[in-house]
Amino acid sequence: MFGHVIWDWNGTLLDDTQAGVNAVNGMLRARGLPPLDLPRYRDLFGFPVRDFYRSVGFRLEQEDWDAMAREFHARFLADTTLRLHVEAASALGGFAGDGIGQSVLSASEQSILEAMLATFGVAGYFDHVCGVDNLYGHSKLDLGRALLARLALPPHRVLMIGDSLHDHEVADALGTRCLLVAQGHQSYARLARSGAPVLESLGDLRAWLANR
Repeated sequence: MFGHVIWDWNGTLLDDTQAGVNAVNGMLRARGLPPLDLPRYRDLFGFPVRDFYRSVGFRLEQEDWDAMAREFHARFLADTTLRLHVEAASALGGFAGDGIGQSVLSASEQSILEAMLATFGVAGYFDHVCGVDNLYGHSKLDLGRALLARLALPPHRVLMIGDSLHDHEVADALGTRCLLVAQGHQSYARLARSGAPVLESLGDLRAWLANR
């Protein structure tokens, strides 16, 4: 059994993919650019976010990147579709009930991350809450290295659960196990190409764990 679970937040526990689409589409429309539908968003989204923005048509050489990051977050945080995934609380409670420690490792800015965990009533599940110090959505690998050192566990006893290829990249670099869930920001087909196990939703988590 795993000794610790490292969760991604956006898209994995937080059901915010539609909010992300809405925020990006608001920005695209404000610039006279065509909007995205959800399948195309999930086929294109990735890290670093700057590359994703280029892929959907933003002319970054004509933009102030700091202003774009602030614009996205203002739209995103005001979105009324933000909510936990249906199975998130039971998944967190299941690990807690088994005495397994849990942490969050996110590319979200630290204060925003902490506020959202509190808003959705799940902050108490986590031993460590690790967010970045900016709004740029670049990478969380360095944060992951620091977190793993704090856990003082062999990497193979740590499970990282996320919804993106970046989560797999981080897990691979750290040497931890990785489980991807295809109910977030990237499609099942993209996630499956990583070679990591992929679940359709967190509702499949207990059955997957039972077969470990």
